[in-house]
Amino acid sequence: MPIYLKNPHSILAVIEKRPQDVIEIRLSSGEGSGTWRTVRERAEDIGVRVFFGRDEQGSARHDRSRGGDAEAAIKAHPGCDLAELFADAAGLFLALDTVQDPQNLGAIFRTAAFFGVRGVLLTRDRSASLTGAAYDVASGGVEYVPFSVQTNLSRALDVAKDAGLWVLGTSEHAEKALDAFSADRSWLLVLGNEERGMRRLTRDKCDEVCRIAPRGAIGSLNVSAAAAICMHHFQK
Repeated sequence: MPIYLKNPHSILAVIEKRPQDVIEIRLSSGEGSGTWRTVRERAEDIGVRVFFGRDEQGSARHDRSRGGDAEAAIKAHPGCDLAELFADAAGLFLALDTVQDPQNLGAIFRTAAFFGVRGVLLTRDRSASLTGAAYDVASGGVEYVPFSVQTNLSRALDVAKDAGLWVLGTSEHAEKALDAFSADRSWLLVLGNEERGMRRLTRDKCDEVCRIAPRGAIGSLNVSAAAAICMHHFQK
């Protein structure tokens, strides 16, 4: 089933990385300037069908709350297997343990692409999937950061360790602060569910657990904000 994107930057990233997976692009009659013009030109260069105006059923069949009528229909990104994800286990990787908000998922991918994160490990069950909203919030990040979706996160963390990664969990209840750790080794940073944090089995697999020490009255952060702080911290 196609995924519909409304962020032109997300669409350009798919055109660049997976041109064969762009099904069609539909533009409003006035979409002839700026980034949308670039979308149209690059799509036409690779032979993707570009239409103007609404389709016969009207674009209301898609999520019009996310923007205007302009959109692209694409095939979902297939991701990769664990062996490919951890083929070169050097640098910073992320694991998301049942993160459920597509907006958070997209924001984490965008930040991961900004900081050059090497890969993202996702959970399949009770987790946000890569919907059009997540793709659009990621603004192309889904195309630039390798990811793998796994049913058994605990087993996947074992694979990461075997590849040479150290697993660092995050929890507001951890004893050690984030500042106690550095980029002196390759880390797989685990971020938990928005409400419950990491699951017990996930925490048990962690080599270390850290927290972001608050400086004010609020003791916790949104998971995408916490992810951004952690990613910045591990920049060499």
